[in-house]
Amino acid sequence: MSHVAVWRPPSPWPARWMGPGVWLALAAFVGWNLWNLEVDAARVARGLARAGTVFGRAVPPDFHRWELLLEGIVESLQMATLSTALGTVLGIPVAIMAARNVAPLPVYAAGRGIVSLGRTFHEIIVAIILVKAVGFGPLAGMLTLTVNSLGFFSKLLAEQIEQIDRGQVEAVRVTGAGRGAVLLYGVLPQVLPRIVGLTVYQWDIHLRQSTIIGIVGAGGIGTTLYNSFSRYDYDFTLAILLVIVAIVSLGEWVSAWARRRIQ
Repeated sequence: MSHVAVWRPPSPWPARWMGPGVWLALAAFVGWNLWNLEVDAARVARGLARAGTVFGRAVPPDFHRWELLLEGIVESLQMATLSTALGTVLGIPVAIMAARNVAPLPVYAAGRGIVSLGRTFHEIIVAIILVKAVGFGPLAGMLTLTVNSLGFFSKLLAEQIEQIDRGQVEAVRVTGAGRGAVLLYGVLPQVLPRIVGLTVYQWDIHLRQSTIIGIVGAGGIGTTLYNSFSRYDYDFTLAILLVIVAIVSLGEWVSAWARRRIQ
């Protein structure tokens, strides 16, 4: 009697014992993390009880201090808009420097260094440094978001420049145009829709980030949120959180609408 061969998918492990060994090692690693972080049921239960107390004091939300809310919202919008504008103006030349197909090697290395430096540190770390440098307030927040925008915007735009059609660039170059004219008439028209799209997307990101960096004193609605937590005004805190959700949702809608119009 002949046996029918049954096909089995190939194993990703060279040896059969490696699969169970990896799962056991992963389980041991997770268990060690739980033990090292002191995660236990009693601690979680106490945390849930305290969270219930906080939520109970937060309802209903208090919108009576709407002047503080409005001030924080305006600051966040100003920070997001100015940092996006500055990041775009500074990011375009950096992106050109960081594109290998339009920049000589020394300039390319410098441009990539700027991009890497702008993307190295989290915005909270940058905000702490700038708050120490220029003091509390929206100026530190605007500068923080500008630094963040420089790395993000320049990297994505440089990658787009490296994918442009070389034929259009060469057509401009054979007319005797200089490097500046080649960039203006051969490169910029091909990446202009991408610049607009990235600018709108970056503004949406900055609107959300402005609510975070304010916690370290960099202005915006985040500072108002931190102050309300410090005073245990949980009902006002809930009002601020609801406003932040509304602002971010509105920014997301505006960003999506603008990107659809661009495309």
